[in-house]
Amino acid sequence: ATAITCFTRGLDLRKETEDVLCPANCPLWQFYVFGDGVYASLSSVCGAAIHRGVITSAGGAVKVQTLPGQENYPAVNANGIQSQMLARWASSFAVTPYPFNILTGSKDVVLEAVGRSISTARPSTGKRPKKTLEKKSGNKDCKADIAFLIDGSYNIGQRRFNLQKNFVGKVAVMLGIGTEGPHVGVVQASEYPKIEFYLKNFTTAKDVLFAIKELGFRGGNSNTGKALKYTAQKFFSLENGARKGIPKIIVVFIDGWPSDDIEEAGIVAREFGVNVFIVSVAKPTTEELGMVQDIAFVDKAVCRNNGFFSYQMPTWFGTTKYVKPLAQKLCSHEQMLCSKTCYNSVNIAFLIDGSSSVGDSNFRLMLEFISNVAKAFEISDIGSKIATVQFTYDQRTEFGFTDYITKEKVLSAIQNIRYMSGGTATGDAISFTTRNVFGPMRDGPNKNFLVVLTDGQSYDDVRGPAAAAQKAGITVFSVGVAWAPVDDLRDMASEPRESHTFFTREFTGLEQMVPDVIRGICRDFLDSKQ
Repeated sequence: ATAITCFTRGLDLRKETEDVLCPANCPLWQFYVFGDGVYASLSSVCGAAIHRGVITSAGGAVKVQTLPGQENYPAVNANGIQSQMLARWASSFAVTPYPFNILTGSKDVVLEAVGRSISTARPSTGKRPKKTLEKKSGNKDCKADIAFLIDGSYNIGQRRFNLQKNFVGKVAVMLGIGTEGPHVGVVQASEYPKIEFYLKNFTTAKDVLFAIKELGFRGGNSNTGKALKYTAQKFFSLENGARKGIPKIIVVFIDGWPSDDIEEAGIVAREFGVNVFIVSVAKPTTEELGMVQDIAFVDKAVCRNNGFFSYQMPTWFGTTKYVKPLAQKLCSHEQMLCSKTCYNSVNIAFLIDGSSSVGDSNFRLMLEFISNVAKAFEISDIGSKIATVQFTYDQRTEFGFTDYITKEKVLSAIQNIRYMSGGTATGDAISFTTRNVFGPMRDGPNKNFLVVLTDGQSYDDVRGPAAAAQKAGITVFSVGVAWAPVDDLRDMASEPRESHTFFTREFTGLEQMVPDVIRGICRDFLDSKQ
């Protein structure tokens, strides 16, 4: 048997099956053990052997069998050792008695067989489980899917690579990783990029820390551009854990300078809706500038060249003071300008004519039109938002922008709207919506749109209220059906009126207008960002 230390882990062993000798008097409280029976390879071999009852604290020989990785390693208390939970790990091992105990000169006796060990699951009484649940949910105020693109080139070297891992681990903890908070993954840039783990692999800070700790240094050229482009294109897929409506971020760590073109990669990332941050360490000296392909590489790679997306650290030593400011930036979802598209950054209020001339069956067709437009957008608490107001002579807010923050609930609420029936006062309804629905959203980050659906002549003035809405920053689209006067529709619509005014003779024609209204909203959104 090969002699090992108290803290030798399963992943430190190189053979599929290996006989090892654990020393005596290992301090039980210092063991890190994950699982029960099958242990994550991060676990101490001797700690796992004592936990399993294969040996005692007096030490002894153990047979170790390497196993595949798994999910949900349980936390179990046994033989004085409390093992810990782990959501997932890439490899495992099991321990069994060695036929002859070298230390004692006798056959090993498995303690479980003679009833000297009682394994008990972690207690589930009191307030502790609630605390664990809250911790697992993470920082709900920080919604982000983040890829840390770390430098694994010869530029950084093994020593600074380890300091980089330490810094990334601290940032991960500061973010508050959890199921409902930020999710992170890691890609290593070197000669060829390597995705070390995806967003879906770990959802607790503890698991992420262990995963970062185990990253190996790859070496090679610092082909950061190649790695950035690869990450933008491959990393943020739904099957790999990316979430709809959540900002996508790549934090690029560069020690020195990249050895390839990074500008094109930055363009690709922006096209994919990814916010690129550059953390540069040890900027090139005056003598080294001649070796740098493009000295403005940071400005050309980041999401926006406004100072927010670039971060400078003079060295990898003493970086603790830089952890919190970087984490705060990554959690500022309002600042993630490259994530903002027309689909996830608009507020759309639908003003629905509920007058007697519409009729119940046609009213359902209007609701179908609204649903089909809403389906195109990424509705969430930090994404696009939908509101509806029905009007006759009176107005009724069916639901506001903050009432429903998922697409499913919005669509369900639209289908549950009940037809009012009455007269037609479109101007008053526009004023009501501007004041009561858009008013609370005035200082929000999203662009505001109002879609007015009506089938007839308004009994009041529409031009003044529509102009006031537009002055308040609301873009107005008018959609008329049947007897709606084209002059009224044009008076309500934003400029250019031709592209913001729609009309159909029949309510069944509303369905064909859906793509045109969506395109119009996206066109106006993009124009507003120029």
